[in-house]
Amino acid sequence: MNYKNIIKCLFVAGTLSVSTSSCSDWLEVDMEDSILETTLFSTNEGFLTALNGVYSSLNNSSLYGGTLGMVGIDIMAQYYNVPNVINQHNYYYWSGYNYSDNNFDNASNSLWSNMYSLIANVNLLLEKCDEPDAAILDRYYPLVKGEALALRGMMHFDLLRFYGPIYSDATASQECLPYQEDSRRTVQPLISAEEFLTRVIRDLDAAAELLKECDPVLTEGVKDGVLSDDGLDSYDWSYRQLRLNYYAVQALRARAYLWKGDKATAYDIAKNEVIAKSETEQLDVFPWMDRTTVQETIEKSRPDYVFSDEVMFSLYNMSRDNLYDNYFSASVNANNRLCFVGSSETGSDSKLASFYDDTNDIRRRMWSFQEGETSGDNAICLVKFQDFSVSSESGDTLTYRYMTPLIRKSEMYLIAAECTDDITEAATLINTVRNVRGAVSLDVTPDNKQELITREFAREVVGEGQLFFYYKRLGMTSIISGTSASGSASMSVDSYVIPLPSDEEDLRN
Repeated sequence: MNYKNIIKCLFVAGTLSVSTSSCSDWLEVDMEDSILETTLFSTNEGFLTALNGVYSSLNNSSLYGGTLGMVGIDIMAQYYNVPNVINQHNYYYWSGYNYSDNNFDNASNSLWSNMYSLIANVNLLLEKCDEPDAAILDRYYPLVKGEALALRGMMHFDLLRFYGPIYSDATASQECLPYQEDSRRTVQPLISAEEFLTRVIRDLDAAAELLKECDPVLTEGVKDGVLSDDGLDSYDWSYRQLRLNYYAVQALRARAYLWKGDKATAYDIAKNEVIAKSETEQLDVFPWMDRTTVQETIEKSRPDYVFSDEVMFSLYNMSRDNLYDNYFSASVNANNRLCFVGSSETGSDSKLASFYDDTNDIRRRMWSFQEGETSGDNAICLVKFQDFSVSSESGDTLTYRYMTPLIRKSEMYLIAAECTDDITEAATLINTVRNVRGAVSLDVTPDNKQELITREFAREVVGEGQLFFYYKRLGMTSIISGTSASGSASMSVDSYVIPLPSDEEDLRN
């Protein structure tokens, strides 16, 4: 079975598992769905179908396929030229943090309901895994349960990063969100940010322990190919970059501990558990893609702008090209288009020229100056997720064609750099990222270290929904501007705290 067909099977399975009925969810307890649930978990394959359904559903436009990815939250990070003015851009409410706007509230309601629905799905899967005489095979149990716990931890963590407070000793006791730990569809109590984060870390720790014993990524790498399992094609042990594999879970742990303010633990995980253990003489699991390697993919008209070899966890979204067509193409109306400010790639009014401090930086190629359909309607467009034509033979093997990265290797280098007190080590970590992108090394000092990390992180995660969370964690009041070529934008710390959606508030009142 080729890769594309495998993913089509995943998508179909995921669709069946989360939307079998138009009016009811597969978790609801009416007679029809109760029968479906019993049938679904009656075989080992049913457990895999349920898990794959969660992965597929993460691509929802209200989740990582839009709001928490390259659209909503990246507009909030001020990547794009989106003025906070009604009638100048249709996504002004994102860029202006207008949380009372009906458009924002609708998006927030969708994010909340879909995320917690998926968490409930995961919880049912976990409950079924631990039932006496569960149909899941012993060799699959740690893999499925480990990934499920990691998914629960990741989704809750991103809810905390979105709706929770800027985490500190002063806000740790603040009640903020419910942590859903069973499959019931009932309103759960709000708990403190500290308790919430403790449960996130607990789930990620448990996931790492389970995956440590079975994940083939530890011994065989990402396995970008299908294994044979008892005469059957098995994608569940393959394509580990598209699953929450052991190293991706460790990376989530590093993120969570850094959010908590525990730099020592975050450093240890990023440096010793991820970087050191994934980069060995025996097996380099996520090898760097240097400028030359990326350039070769561009010259072959199959550009790998996501630097796929380095991606530790990514969703596989066969509709990714629709996101480009709807948001980033020069053919999109200017009031809807997400692009860099500027009328050329090199002019003084171009953010592209100031955002990248080295013209040899291969990350610049993610942006392209394009002519619009009307005279003068030109734009610096993000082509990172643009589709490309391939032959039927090669297309099935280009994993990166539909990848939307959520965790990448470079983040671990920058986390380690931020957390170390050794300025020489920090410089080595930062410049390693720069050098593989074709950029020159910079002098790193205690005074400029954080600013340099901010700039590199912003360049690394364009379109991946991470920069706003970075700003929020640090409580930054001055961030990179989206509407000026080289300036900064003022940020109120109050704007980092997003209110619970109105539907949830109504349920609690």
